[in-house]
Amino acid sequence: MPQGHGPRRARIAFSDSAAKQLENITSEADIHALDRALVVISVDPDIGEPIPGDTAGPQLRQYTDGIEAVRILYFVTALRTVVVVAYIEV
Repeated sequence: MPQGHGPRRARIAFSDSAAKQLENITSEADIHALDRALVVISVDPDIGEPIPGDTAGPQLRQYTDGIEAVRILYFVTALRTVVVVAYIEV
């Protein structure tokens, strides 16, 4: 009997500013912590807390992992297939 696949993960994309932040992360520990946080968000894009603000655009969310000391600001596209990371703090 074939095994079923788990829920589909959202694809992660980076804004230009987040991509620049990513380029500046050189510590392997920080990269590993960020990778773990991105996997969590890709599996469940609603895990982050909504950030109050303008409702004209996509809802900006914040995910914070206190154990790994990672904070990510992101929004989810309308079809919920892509998570766009706007800001990274490791």
